[in-house]
This record gives sequence, structure tokens and C-alpha cells, in this order.
Amino acid sequence: MSIQIAIDGPSGSGKSTVAKILAKRLGFVHIDTGGMYRAVALYAAEQGVDWDDGDAVCDILRTIEIDIQYTTEGQRIVLNGQDVTALVRTAEMGVGASKVSAYPDVREKLVTMQREMASGRDVVMDGRDVGTVVLKNAAVKIFLVADAAVRARRRCAELETLGLPWDYNKIFEQIEKRDFDDSNREFSPLTKADGAVEIDAGDLDAEGVAARIMEIAGL
Repeated sequence: MSIQIAIDGPSGSGKSTVAKILAKRLGFVHIDTGGMYRAVALYAAEQGVDWDDGDAVCDILRTIEIDIQYTTEGQRIVLNGQDVTALVRTAEMGVGASKVSAYPDVREKLVTMQREMASGRDVVMDGRDVGTVVLKNAAVKIFLVADAAVRARRRCAELETLGLPWDYNKIFEQIEKRDFDDSNREFSPLTKADGAVEIDAGDLDAEGVAARIMEIAGL
């Protein structure tokens, strides 16, 4: 029987980093749902579609293909055949992801894809509605939290590692806005799933959080 670990939490809480560590340690597949929403935002931007135009965003879903590939270098986000892993990690695409993820048609399409990816496999999936919507029956549900300032600093460090430009004040403001938007959207708002264990990632590094989750999971 497959084991599913669902990790939810606000932007910049370290979900993807922790999920990658867990997947590597356990030999599980890692599915980054946030990266998929960022890919939709990127595609919309490339097509000249305003993220606030819900009808237009939903219309381009007919011509979008998103795949997650696994290489020796880690997980790659592929958009219509192009590796966009670095492109989707910008702060701007984070804002875009928050906007496009509010549309029911976008969520329906991606949730279907995510469930298909997880079907019959041992997976670690991270996002904002994994435990509440995508994998409701996950064996382990985690909700990561961290102070906004801590998350902003971590996001800056991530962008610097990727060789991308960053501005701390701008990123901090974007994180706070995204927290509000994600928690107050009408469809699948960010919330702690029933039965989820909350972990404050502010005082722990990613390795420490991963170790704590393995203890909770009994793995």
C-alpha cells in the first residue's frame, strides 16, 4: 500500500525544500504543486494574459501541458516541453500563482493532474491544499508555519542561489499579501487540515523539519 505525506503551509515556509529532503531520504516521489500553479502563471504571462482576467486564464488551460520530471539534479518543472524550473521560482511568479490558483477551473485541472501523479505511489506532496483537498486521505498531514520575515529571508537566499534578482522589502510585502490572498480566497483557501500536525519551521532548518516529520510518520 502506498504512503502519502501531505505538507501544506504559507509561501516561503520551506515546504518544497523539506519535501525534497524527505523524498530523497525515503525514496518517495516529490510532487511540488506550487510549482505547477507557478507554471500556469508563467504561461499566462507568456501569452499576454492578465492574471486578473479569470476567463482568459481559464481559456488557455486548453493549450497547457505541465509535467514534473525527475533527474539526477532533482525535480524539474516542464511547461509545454520546456524546462521552466528556474523561471517559475521568481517572486513575480509567486504572486501570479496566488492569483491564478483562485480560479476553480485552474484548481480542478491541476488537482486532477496531482492526484493522477500520486496514484499508487509513495509520495511527498507539498502545497496549500494538499491535506484538505488533493490528498484528503494522506497517512501523514503536516502544516508548516514560520514568521513572514524568516520566510522572506529564505526566499531571498533561494533566489540568490538560483542567480535571480531579489529585493527583501518587496519580497516581504509579497509574502504578506500572498498570505492574505491565499487564506481568504473563496475556493480551497489555505487552512490547516483536520488531523494535520503543525510545525514551526522558524527555529528549525530544513533537515530538522524533515527529521521531525519522519518521527511523526514513524519512518
